[in-house]
Amino acid sequence: MEAFQPSSIPYDQWIPLPTSGPRPSARYKHAAEVVEGKLYVVGGDRNGRYMSDVHILDFKTLTWTAVKPTFYQEDDLDGRSHEPFPASSCHRLVKWGNKLIAVGGYMKHSPDTVTVRAIDVDTHCWSVVQTFGEVPAARGGHSVTLVGSRLFMFGGEGAKGRLLNDLHVLYLETMKWDTVKTTQELPLPRFDHAAAVHAERYLLIFGGCSRSACLDDLHILDLHTMEWSQPQIQGEVNARAGHAGAVIGENWYIAGGGDNKSGARGTLVLSLSKLVWSVLTDVEEQHPVASEGLTLTSFSSEGEKLLVAFGGYNGKYNNEVFILKPTLKSASQPKILKSPAAAAAAASVKAVYELTRKGETLDLKVDTKEVTRGSSKQDTVEKDSLSARINLLKSALLETRTNNSKHKDQLDEKNQTYAELSKELHSVQEQLTAERLRCSELEIQISDLREKLESSHSLQQELQLLQVQLSIFRQDPVAMGPSIQRKRSGLFNWIAGTPGNPDEDKPTH
Repeated sequence: MEAFQPSSIPYDQWIPLPTSGPRPSARYKHAAEVVEGKLYVVGGDRNGRYMSDVHILDFKTLTWTAVKPTFYQEDDLDGRSHEPFPASSCHRLVKWGNKLIAVGGYMKHSPDTVTVRAIDVDTHCWSVVQTFGEVPAARGGHSVTLVGSRLFMFGGEGAKGRLLNDLHVLYLETMKWDTVKTTQELPLPRFDHAAAVHAERYLLIFGGCSRSACLDDLHILDLHTMEWSQPQIQGEVNARAGHAGAVIGENWYIAGGGDNKSGARGTLVLSLSKLVWSVLTDVEEQHPVASEGLTLTSFSSEGEKLLVAFGGYNGKYNNEVFILKPTLKSASQPKILKSPAAAAAAASVKAVYELTRKGETLDLKVDTKEVTRGSSKQDTVEKDSLSARINLLKSALLETRTNNSKHKDQLDEKNQTYAELSKELHSVQEQLTAERLRCSELEIQISDLREKLESSHSLQQELQLLQVQLSIFRQDPVAMGPSIQRKRSGLFNWIAGTPGNPDEDKPTH
């Protein structure tokens, strides 16, 4: 095969890369990484069937090789067994030393927590990495980003389709997991998004899929303060999920993905230092790069930086390799906030932004004399850059004021709802007072009835006593004594069953 010559490749165009050897079967939702001029493709999905194969493309010879990693475990006699690498999809792959670290993903028999596996690129042995600490729940479609010796994992889709927006860190030197506590507003739960790191400090999350829609938002986490933000961005992008990203220098390239209707044809580039989106190139419909679940990596050849896209699904599964040589910005191009004057202006703008966040208003003014001091060409360029930055900040200020107005309307609505609920609570309290008064009256009535009941009981006892005496009198009137007989009253006669006689005590003749 003809030697690979990057210098002959046109800029900013996706072109197919001719390869030889046993090409991997078509797939998507696999993982890929470049190690020492070789592209490693691991696993994936085709028609719902998870794959366990590993393939290597050598960019020097443009030849594919299929490998079968052997399982390594210390308790074996020779340390190896014939257990194949686990079939999985939606996992993520990063290079760490001489190993490829595979994190998470869907498997036939998925555990409850995230599984970490390692493939040694020298021996092609694989192993399950024992991790400790706060091990996260199992998931797929998440993102993993390497920052020094730390691996940050964000979001994904967990058990029973639960979408996540949690953040975890795996310390690769100790293999210990920690849950990261962040402040400010978190990104929405999502999966199939893209992530990158800038200046070893800022973690970027772009797009992905929520429960009901694809997303086009960009969120940034400051890894020093652990604060999320959603900054003002120049340029427009379409919502997409299932895309892939790769960083070259100051630029983050995004390819593929879709919006549940069609594949994303545009390859995007985000200037990480200026936060400006632009479209690098477009491909035609049904092009393999306009696919969901592809991978995007980068490598260097003859001093040229190249992007490599592999696989994906856009109505059919793909297994072609495409490369793109992006136009890189000149390193001598001045950056925003490079001069002391521009930095001072930025500090003033930051103060204005802080006042705006507190609900205060202030006109944004900059002393142009400081910016234009000197007549050098560099200062003129810096002035133009600073003016553009000021316009951006003015737009951000206007948007903040609009949001404040929106929040004020929401607050008024909440206050009105609170007033209505307070009125309803007052009415309920009045009803409760009336019921308590009614209960007091009932208690008084119950007390009266109890007294009457006790009085009735006393009368009943007296009646029983009189009935006993009547019974004795009937049996032996003489025993009762004449005095008792003379004291018989009408009531006694009534009890005895005979009418009273007023002349009963008079002597008879």
